[in-house]
This record gives sequence, structure tokens and C-alpha cells, in this order.
Amino acid sequence: METNKISGAEAVIRCLLEEGVNLVYGYPGGAIMPVYDELYKFKDQLQHVLVRHEQGATHAAQGFARATGKVGVAIATSGPGATNLVTGIADAQIDSTPMVCITGQVGKHLLGSDAFQETDIIGISTPVTKWNYQITEASEIPEIMAKAFYIARSGRPGPVLIDITKNAQFDELEFSYKKCTGIRSYVPKPILNIDKVKEAAELINNAKKPFIIYGQGIILGQAEAELKAFVEKSGIPAAWTILGLSALATDHDLNVGMLGMHGNYGPNVLTNECDVLIALGMRFDDRVTGNLATYAKQAKVIHFDIDPAEIDKKRLKQR
Repeated sequence: METNKISGAEAVIRCLLEEGVNLVYGYPGGAIMPVYDELYKFKDQLQHVLVRHEQGATHAAQGFARATGKVGVAIATSGPGATNLVTGIADAQIDSTPMVCITGQVGKHLLGSDAFQETDIIGISTPVTKWNYQITEASEIPEIMAKAFYIARSGRPGPVLIDITKNAQFDELEFSYKKCTGIRSYVPKPILNIDKVKEAAELINNAKKPFIIYGQGIILGQAEAELKAFVEKSGIPAAWTILGLSALATDHDLNVGMLGMHGNYGPNVLTNECDVLIALGMRFDDRVTGNLATYAKQAKVIHFDIDPAEIDKKRLKQR
């Protein structure tokens, strides 16, 4: 009698393929070996790059994500394999890099018993992930994997970690996959406040010496054309944060260089002389601002960001 049942490990691979993944980075180990066994069956569809250390897998996945705009994928085993991912995950969180990390875990019946290489990677990674989840049943795999990719790439991108117990990898499930298009209580894009937009427009139109600073949010939002149009229509000089490089051509007449302690002298002077500071897709990093008490203290600040948590996060003087 025919059945559509497959192992949880195979379901993980099929989920990756459903999400358009064709390249993953990882390092095998006992708790994730069922997934690696299935990888061989899909070698013509899914390329695996064997790294020499799990941290390398996360950094490689980051580089892939930044270069392609797709979600980077890293795979590791439990315990030391999972904890070795943390540096790359934390880096992806700070730099808004979409990444899904998949780790193996001891069997469900061994959780909490300090079994061999059991580590609470969910607890460890919570502060540095956009979302994480521990799968303990094979039937959970399709839905959770779909959520993982949706959360990683939507809104302000970031890293997601999915921990899969060994029994969930071995057990079978009826596989069907549906991409996630929304999650209750998760709002990836803030509701646009038209009144605030009008207020910002009035400030810009009345400014005597406005100045634009832009960051990686322009690139992540694929808003390079809009940035260029705004800069050229307004004639306002613009400077970039280090991750905003390439959002506007460096040889553009209105591109005045990089901001901050490692940046150019000119844009830092303009920051201290402008009367309206327009911040686009950047987070006022301390390497840009220096002392917040004196940073652009003469200017009104307009901050555009997809993440509401970044607005007034650094508590700039109310302008």
C-alpha cells in the first residue's frame, strides 16, 4: 500500500527545497546525522559546503545572504556544534542578516537529563535570535520551517534557530508544505503614519541645511532607486554608514562619504552643521554618533526605520 510518509529528516530537506534553498553550510555530528544522511539523496538539488568549524558555517551563510538577498542556511549538531554557531548568529542579529540555523538535539525523552551533548541552545540563543523553536515531533517540521523562513526574511531581517530532537528526525510524517505568509501578533511592517510623513516633509521643505544619512536598511528594502530619486530631487547631500555602502553610487555628486569614527571628515562636519538630519534605514550606532549628548545637537532628527524599536532607542535629544 502506497504512503506519502517520509522521515522528519527528509522533511527538513524538502522544506529547504520548497523555500528555494540550493546551498547550505554545515558541519555534521551525531544529533544531526539523520538530516545529513538525507542530504546525500538530494545532492543534485542541494549543495552542501563542509566547513571546518560551525562558526564558519554561520559567517558563510551571512555572506551568502548579503550577497544574494536570500536566506542563508547553516546546519550543526547538538551541544558544542550548536554553541559554536552563537557568534555568527549574534552578528547576523545586529546586522539584520536573514539566516536560518538548524541544529540537532537529543531525543525528546532525554531532554532535561543532561544526556550526551545536550545543551539548552534555545535558552542560549534567545537573546541573539529573531525567533527560535525546538521541534520535538516530526509532524511539526513543515509548519515550523515555513515560519522560520518567513520570520527570517520579513520585516527587519534576522537569524532564526530551529532545534530538532533526534526522534523528530527519525519519526515519519505525512508531508505537505505551505509557505507562511503571516503570523498572528507578528507585524513585520509597521503601519504608516501619514501625519508623521507630512510632518517630516514640512521639516525637510523648510530646512536651510538638511543632511541625509543612510544605512543598510536601504539595501535590505531594495530602495536604492527611491533613495537616489529623493537625493537628486531634493539636492540634499548624503552620507552612508559602513553597511549602507553601495546604496548610492560612491561617485554620485551628492554622496559625501562614510560617517562616523572610521569615516570621512566632511560628513561628520555636516552632521554637526545641519539643521535637519534625515536618517534612513540606520540605527545610530555608537561608532557613528560618538557622544549622544553632543551628537547633532543643533538639528531636528527625522528617523525612518522598519523596526519601531530603533526609533528613539538611543534617546537622542528631542528635537
